[in-house]
Amino acid sequence: MAEVFFYHLTRSRLEQALPDLLEKVRAKPWRALVRGREEGKLQHLDAALWQYREESFLPHGIAGGPNDSDQPILLTLSEDNPNNAEILLLTDGAKTTAEEVARYARVCLMFDGNNTEELTAAREDWKALTGAGIAAQYWAQEDGRWIKKAEKAAS
Repeated sequence: MAEVFFYHLTRSRLEQALPDLLEKVRAKPWRALVRGREEGKLQHLDAALWQYREESFLPHGIAGGPNDSDQPILLTLSEDNPNNAEILLLTDGAKTTAEEVARYARVCLMFDGNNTEELTAAREDWKALTGAGIAAQYWAQEDGRWIKKAEKAAS
């Protein structure tokens, strides 16, 4: 059964934390769909993924190209899953539903703890998804590491 991981960014920005998480996803090796809400922010993430570490490479693309189905990591604004991703990463307050979560092995919601709108939305998402019986974990950045702060079992 699918589970949802909430990642509360308190010490780094999304473009700093996302590549590390995507490296772990690729090590499985899973495919990932990164969904946001604004084209400009996706373009910014695209550039950050190309430049984040000189000795590393995260193959990815932005949805809408001819090779979307071949991309191991696809950045998108759409709810479609053209690359058959097992992992959905939601950024910038992008939303999901219990029905959509069930189509993935894992869904990750990454939110900026310094952004009141994103923090409020993440709290609402936690209530809605756990209320629908979906297993969830809440992780926060602490001393340069991710620390699990809460966990709710599936019901």
